[in-house]
Amino acid sequence: MAQQSIFDAIVVGSGASGGWAAKVLTEGGMGVLMLEAGPHRVPARDFTEHVRSYEVPFRGLGDRHRLAAEQPVQSLCYACDEYSSHFFVNDHENPYTTAEGRPFTWIRGRQVGGKTYCWARESYRFSDHEFGAASRDGIGEDWPFDYAEIAPYYDKVESFIGVSGNRDGLPQFPDGQFLPPMRMSCGEILARNVIEARFGRKLLIDRVANLTAPLDGRTPCHYCDACQRGCFTQSYFNSPAFTIAAAAATGRLTLISDAVVSHVNTDDRGRATGVHYIDRLTREHRDVSARVVVLAASTIESTRIMLHSRSAAHPAGIANGSGVLGHYLMDHFTIPQATGTLPLLTKAERDPVGRPCATVMPRYQNLETADRRFLRGYRYDLWAGQEHFEHAFHTPGFGGAFKRAVRTRVPTRVTMGAQGECLPRFENHVRLDAAVVDAWGIPAVHVDAAYGDHERAQARAMADDVSEMVHAMGAEDMSDAKPEPSTFGLNIHEVGTARMGKDPRTSVLNRFNQAHEVKNLFVTDGACFPSQGPYEPTLTIMAVTVRASEYLLEEYRRGNLT
Repeated sequence: MAQQSIFDAIVVGSGASGGWAAKVLTEGGMGVLMLEAGPHRVPARDFTEHVRSYEVPFRGLGDRHRLAAEQPVQSLCYACDEYSSHFFVNDHENPYTTAEGRPFTWIRGRQVGGKTYCWARESYRFSDHEFGAASRDGIGEDWPFDYAEIAPYYDKVESFIGVSGNRDGLPQFPDGQFLPPMRMSCGEILARNVIEARFGRKLLIDRVANLTAPLDGRTPCHYCDACQRGCFTQSYFNSPAFTIAAAAATGRLTLISDAVVSHVNTDDRGRATGVHYIDRLTREHRDVSARVVVLAASTIESTRIMLHSRSAAHPAGIANGSGVLGHYLMDHFTIPQATGTLPLLTKAERDPVGRPCATVMPRYQNLETADRRFLRGYRYDLWAGQEHFEHAFHTPGFGGAFKRAVRTRVPTRVTMGAQGECLPRFENHVRLDAAVVDAWGIPAVHVDAAYGDHERAQARAMADDVSEMVHAMGAEDMSDAKPEPSTFGLNIHEVGTARMGKDPRTSVLNRFNQAHEVKNLFVTDGACFPSQGPYEPTLTIMAVTVRASEYLLEEYRRGNLT
């Protein structure tokens, strides 16, 4: 391949973070090359949100033999099924290893748009209870900025992508720039009233990146409730339809798909000069050059690239003079949910079917008073709605009487779970595996991580609280929650491994996501998180990316990055 021109910036990755980096930088006048390891997705071919089970060969369950052969890990994710398994990687092409007795489930999406086609769209702001957690309990490091500093960037992200929600006025759950909220079901209203009256806790309609009103020519959600399969109407945020489209409209974006990045190239002084990638299909090796490199490939992928970027100036991986790179891996954990039937709401009339969100109960633990059982906290999710026809399998009788019973006694089911925060620990880490490579010859990642006493104590408290609240609703035929943390990684909220901080001796990046040791290298995805909080990370990843990209743009204009 002939040597290309030198771009102002290379952005590696095209998901939530990469899309925003490309948008901000191109709109600021920079020429950007975006590299994505997977292919483009074509809605007419790849989106299946309106496909019915009788229209696919295995009725939606998928070819279990193929899934077992090609996607044994990816198929553990609820969204990797017959409709949307193409949004997930082939596990045999993309191997990784784990420590004995410490399982890790790494769910990945390699395509233009990354995992934004099939994310759950929960969009919650962190508060200073998250940004300043270490100052409260002495564990880990505070974020190098507070809520007041990041709030304007949350505003920018929400205003552009469209987040529906209600302004609830809770200091530990900051309000945002919201489109109209979705409505609670009858069962959720009952649950909300019982929980507030009995426990003094707040159950809220979820805050999700689904449009409930027109926005910049995009139409509102039509509630088909199959968001993980793609969206023809572009009614929820995904980077190709939103941020990448905005970047492309500037005329300053070059996008190369099927480009599997191996490492960052550096000069004799250790500065980034570009990246080396391998064509996914032809296996050709290519170098591309830029004055600035932005890694936004997802938490572990960006760290893997950095660990593999070894040179005389960076013998342990680029920007790893502190030895912190790869460490402090975190992922949320959940527990088996509590479920039951709400007898007060059994009726013949059917509620409207479908809604692309549930309800959320924000964290209330360790805010003003300390809980001696564990540090920090967790949040809940609850869904309550009518079954479609599942109750028919448990309804006795046959013939006309059976049909009438199924039609006239439609039950409302309630399901409630919780999501807890993983503490940042040095021993939870990733490194390169010297003996295993992927399909392109790049060293695989070895993951060595597990939950500890803190997470197990949280899980016990979560299970007790969830079961108590569902019992208080008068639920029947109930299955209690279980204090069993999910497998590390399965929540797909992995963060950390290249954390931000004020001290170069204990962090990889500064407060603007710029590598302490390499001023023209930025890392803007979840790898930068110093701590996790109990809330989904994607909105914060996007806000942090906008902040970092604006800083990068200004530093570039001043000539401080070359």
